Amino acid sequence: MKKLTKRLLAGTAATALAFAAVSLSCTRVQVKGNAATAFADTQKPAVPISSESLKVIEALQDSFRSISSGVLPSVVEIDVTEKKEVQTMNPFDGWPFDFFFGNPNQGSDSNSRNNKREYEQKGLGSGVIVRRTGDTVYVLTNNHVAGKATNITVKLNDGQEFEGKLVGADERQDIALVSFDAKDAENVIVATLGDSDKVQTGDICLAMGAPLGYRQSVTQGIVSATGRSGDQIGNMNDFIQTDAAINQGNSGGPLVNIYGEVIGINTWIASGSGGSVGLGFALPINSVKKAIDDFISNGKITYGWLGVSLVDVTDDYKKELGVKGQKGAFASQVFLNSPAAKGGMQAGDYIIELNGKKVNSQNELVREVGYLPAGKEAEFVVLRNGNKVTLKVKIEERTEEVSNENSKLWPGFIASPLNKKLRESLKIDDKIEGVAVSNVLEKSPAAALRIQNGDVITAVNDKKVKNLKEFYEALDINRNKEIWFDVYNDGHTISTGRYKLNK
Repeated sequence: MKKLTKRLLAGTAATALAFAAVSLSCTRVQVKGNAATAFADTQKPAVPISSESLKVIEALQDSFRSISSGVLPSVVEIDVTEKKEVQTMNPFDGWPFDFFFGNPNQGSDSNSRNNKREYEQKGLGSGVIVRRTGDTVYVLTNNHVAGKATNITVKLNDGQEFEGKLVGADERQDIALVSFDAKDAENVIVATLGDSDKVQTGDICLAMGAPLGYRQSVTQGIVSATGRSGDQIGNMNDFIQTDAAINQGNSGGPLVNIYGEVIGINTWIASGSGGSVGLGFALPINSVKKAIDDFISNGKITYGWLGVSLVDVTDDYKKELGVKGQKGAFASQVFLNSPAAKGGMQAGDYIIELNGKKVNSQNELVREVGYLPAGKEAEFVVLRNGNKVTLKVKIEERTEEVSNENSKLWPGFIASPLNKKLRESLKIDDKIEGVAVSNVLEKSPAAALRIQNGDVITAVNDKKVKNLKEFYEALDINRNKEIWFDVYNDGHTISTGRYKLNK
């Protein structure tokens, strides 16, 4: 027995020595003279870090873990189905089939050359739970995710699935609200909405959602800019820009601050490839808080309507208008009988303040007016003929009918200064003074007066106008009962008919 034990111990020792030799050989292998290959060694720290520094990094990591575990239960995946139509070509329609064999169903919709075929398209996005009322849970997402869905499935982070219902959707802001019913709704986690007005460039943020279908994903970055325009995607809002990775499927998910509060709704990315390149954009949560109540109450968002057409203007335009160096929004046209017209606002007014707050841009004014409730009086300060004018305007509710009624938009075209480039384009010499006509709208007063793009307005009500300032000063709908123009075109000057202003 002792001999056996000695043999076993000897064998074990030999094995241990052999293992040690192998372990040592795995740490460092000599090759070609002094060169060596080193392998991972888990017996010591990979990088020497001071305990103080390590505490800071671990605290940051713990923060990200806490934010993720606290917010992810309120983040959902939204699977949708949309019905779409495509036009298909019937291979047996037209030449030579009809010529040789005829078409017994000629004229029938089902056998027309461009048949319509309906098909279902599936998609997915993200959302965040923002409210719970009894057994009903509400999820905020994007309009382009769920706005046109015929079937909606909401998937929670714990794997539960619910049939969703569209409560309301809005294209102007690209937001939608989806609801689902749950028997144990009290256990559903509702996200905390933060204050996006406090967001600053450089703030740490996390983007959550289901990018490319990978549910409950979290990416981290910073707020790289605020106040980004949504013009290029046709959105009235400004946006928070972030370098936190946002990809397809992230749309509708929350952008979260270090306090675990939702500060934005991930909406779009700027990318040449369709993937994240560090340019993601989120709707500021403050701009959509009112929408949640509107959707639940009315199924739609109600917007305030002022009744003016706003355009961006260049510095040269501002100079001729007499507002050089001023920030604001230019009202190039005004709807007759609109809240603006009733409140005394004129085409040509340069709006610089709304309710005591300075107006910095056209987009900002569109947003601020849109947020005003119908029936509320608002105070505007405008620059007119070099003077500040304060106006009280009672805001009305915006509808597509009134906002698209060109026949009421006065004067129905955009006036432009006659600079050197425009004179060359229109072949007009320096002797002709006035303003150039562009963007004439169909069915507008200008169209009714037979005014055309490229015309030059040289006089209003027989009073000569040399520049934009004089033109808009003469275009006073409160002072005139009717207005007519002298128009120069191709070497001829004619007077238009008289347009009666029914105010």
